[in-house]
Amino acid sequence: MAGVDWTDSTRDAAGIKLHVSRAGRGRPVVVLHHETGTLDRLPFYDELAQRYDVLVPHHPGYSRSQRPEWMRSVRDIAVLYRGLLSELGLEKAALVGLGFGGWIAAEMASMAPADLSHLVLVGAMGIKPPVGDILDLAITGYLDYARAGFHDQKAFDRVYGAEPSNDQLEMWDVCREMSFRIAWKPYMYSQTLPHLLGAVRAPALLVWGDEDKVVPQSAAKRYAAALTQARLEIVKGCGHCVDMEQPETLAKLVTDFIGRE
Repeated sequence: MAGVDWTDSTRDAAGIKLHVSRAGRGRPVVVLHHETGTLDRLPFYDELAQRYDVLVPHHPGYSRSQRPEWMRSVRDIAVLYRGLLSELGLEKAALVGLGFGGWIAAEMASMAPADLSHLVLVGAMGIKPPVGDILDLAITGYLDYARAGFHDQKAFDRVYGAEPSNDQLEMWDVCREMSFRIAWKPYMYSQTLPHLLGAVRAPALLVWGDEDKVVPQSAAKRYAAALTQARLEIVKGCGHCVDMEQPETLAKLVTDFIGRE
């Protein structure tokens, strides 16, 4: 997108090299990506960077960030990111969590409920769905799993190509192994998180695709019950990866929610 100038940097965090992409200006917005990793540039990131100071860190062990051999929980990532925001001097950031990144965002919100302006959870993992189950990476091939995030397979092809590159296939495999390392038992949810979210007073927006085959919509209702100020938006004709399948729709929902200033 014209007018979006991204910079990439490497930050030292908890003994590892953490990759961070940043663009835009204004209110700080931290976007936390999916368990499948992230591409360097995506239209959804560009849309937000037109209005905000957007940071996209690559999770430890995912995409371009180094793997910490000691890490064993999603909450470890949340602690690391809290330290990163403190080091960067970013207060009252808005958190936008996508899928697995939604779990991380929710953990971050529970740790420092006063240091948060807005919380956006898009198809978020982290809570056990009362009805249905989170799609299991262990019994789904990594290509099939990535495709399962899209209702419209043509949207998947636009993002990754009809036949993703070997480098992309390898990256999905690396991300899957890291997810097993930190989110295996119980799989992709926390038994304690629902009890800790009640302290969060920042407004929360929950966004789910109506055709999400990865995280059942029932998880959204449990998030809504756990948070004190939450509303749910359902995106029609969309799967789990709303940010990639309908980036403009999600960007409008987010910007309308967060506001300009």
